[in-house]
Amino acid sequence: MQFFAYSVLAVYTIALTYITVYCLFQFNLLYFYNKGHQLPDEDRKRDYQTKAPFVTIQLPIFNEMYVVERLIDNITKFDYPKDRFEIQVLDDSTDQTVDISRAKVEEYKAKGFQIELLTRTDRKGYKAGALKEATVKAKGDFIAIFDADFLPKPDFLSQTIPYFDDPEVGVVQTRWEHINENYSLITRLQALQLNVHFRVEQSGRMYGHQMLQFNGTAGVWRKKAIEEAGGWEADTLTEDLDLSIRAQLKGWKIKFLEKIGSPAELPIEMNSLKSQQFRWMKGGAETAKKMLPTIWRSELNFKHKIFSTIHLLASSIFLFVFVAGVFSVPLLFSLGDLFNMGFDKNFFGYFLVGLLSVVVIYYVANVQAELQPGESPTRKILKFILLFPLFLSLSMGLSLHNSIAVLQGFRGKRSPFIRTPKFNIKSINDSLVANKYLAKKISWTTIFEGVLALYFLAAIVGAIYVQNTTFIIFHLMLFIGYAGIFYYTVRHLRLKI
Repeated sequence: MQFFAYSVLAVYTIALTYITVYCLFQFNLLYFYNKGHQLPDEDRKRDYQTKAPFVTIQLPIFNEMYVVERLIDNITKFDYPKDRFEIQVLDDSTDQTVDISRAKVEEYKAKGFQIELLTRTDRKGYKAGALKEATVKAKGDFIAIFDADFLPKPDFLSQTIPYFDDPEVGVVQTRWEHINENYSLITRLQALQLNVHFRVEQSGRMYGHQMLQFNGTAGVWRKKAIEEAGGWEADTLTEDLDLSIRAQLKGWKIKFLEKIGSPAELPIEMNSLKSQQFRWMKGGAETAKKMLPTIWRSELNFKHKIFSTIHLLASSIFLFVFVAGVFSVPLLFSLGDLFNMGFDKNFFGYFLVGLLSVVVIYYVANVQAELQPGESPTRKILKFILLFPLFLSLSMGLSLHNSIAVLQGFRGKRSPFIRTPKFNIKSINDSLVANKYLAKKISWTTIFEGVLALYFLAAIVGAIYVQNTTFIIFHLMLFIGYAGIFYYTVRHLRLKI
């Protein structure tokens, strides 16, 4: 019995230590974020009516019938000189989306735009394959990329292209904004996490001179940087992260522009969110497996190799969250034996530093950084207090789903690029009825998520029975997380939300 108790404690402690170390590295990014914000503002907007660099705009699309029209309409509103940019609509769709795209392309050709529809029948390489083939035909020295759900502002190019005056800049990435953040609880919680990435993480890495990333959309590449880095490759599901790392190892810099926002639509239902998370987590693991050996053989100094490793292994945090959650239940019922052996439960208090780090990071990204001049922080603080515990629960509830993705990535199991469907949902007044892109089958992972909800509910009842509430808040959050994920996944299999 002692061996079992110590074994469970050891596994739980290892998982908690990894989580804490990761959180402290995130806190380090917050330090650089705050340090960078002490620098003077940089504004490089130019009046590009003459001598504007030629830009190619690529719009990779696959089965996006609900949003493709608004995307193309939006791009044609750029205030950049019409004769200094071209639009490539990369449509690999297998439904009526391609007909909608073709009609829009012909409409804007008639209006004098340089716009072309590029279609493929085999979808080889998925998004990366489409970008690779189109880049060969691109006339621009700079290539802007937008996914189908984005609505960049008219001054996007005039705001971003000037940063390429620095010959070392290979990529300019803008911050994602959320046009439907207030649609539901799910969209609010997603925004909470994405705001951290697009404020603290991206800015912190840039100001700390660490490797950061192109986020696949709402950014501009120098074509030469793509070519020197080896071009788009389809051997991972996160081709954007992969190319970003290869370009930076070639000496190119990524410039992140926190103050320039690019609005986009968040997934509004759980199955779409899980599809997106699976691609990001698995692709992150695939890229780590692919690029970490190259990073450690590179001429980067030791500190930057460590930071790059933590960055590429970010998706692995879900493995340790899952393990910590599952093993905390047998640990709860082993504490009696451990106490008899002299174990001090206050030992767990040392790991609270990780949780406190996360609280501060999310507060800065979602309250402090979001405040407008003259705005009272009270409402944002109250919103944060209500949403943050639910966000932690959601993250814990996704840990099984995301852990499977990470393990598949490290194992090298191949899977297709499943795009995240978008439905042109912008406000709470919009509804989704009989949408053809909704998932319709329940997976074994979802069933297991329901089982885990019962597992942690039983742990709560057991804790009350044995009068040991050491983990009761943790188990309550895990129960809420897994039960919530299970409930919304099943509910959103219906044809109407």
